Amino acid sequence: MSQRTLVLLKPDAVRRGLVGEIIGRIERKAGWSIAAMELRTLDRATLEQHYAEHEGRPFYEPLMEFMASGPSVVMVVEGERVIEGIRALAGPTDPIAAAPGSVRGDFGTIVRENLIHASDSEESAEREMKIFFPAFS
Repeated sequence: MSQRTLVLLKPDAVRRGLVGEIIGRIERKAGWSIAAMELRTLDRATLEQHYAEHEGRPFYEPLMEFMASGPSVVMVVEGERVIEGIRALAGPTDPIAAAPGSVRGDFGTIVRENLIHASDSEESAEREMKIFFPAFS
């Protein structure tokens, strides 16, 4: 089943020069393609919408500061089972728990700065794409 999902390459991925490597992994997956992509420094209002469910948690403010600390690559990726597939490609948030071959397993260093965000469901993908790319909703 073809799907669309939101993918963010976070400020640490941009700072560390990993954008090309991560995008290459996405592009090499047969049947997946990038439908939209921009380099953006995310503002507080956008981040508040995106991370609304985490407001009030201890990691919320540090996460907001990190995500606003530099440019991110914002993408819509489409293809067969892309939501599940990008999440597997990203690996678990904790880089120690992430398997070699996943983005976080190969390049992750700490939990908070974890290189990549990928929508976790069709509902999340729809909500998140509306925030970053209203034309794709």
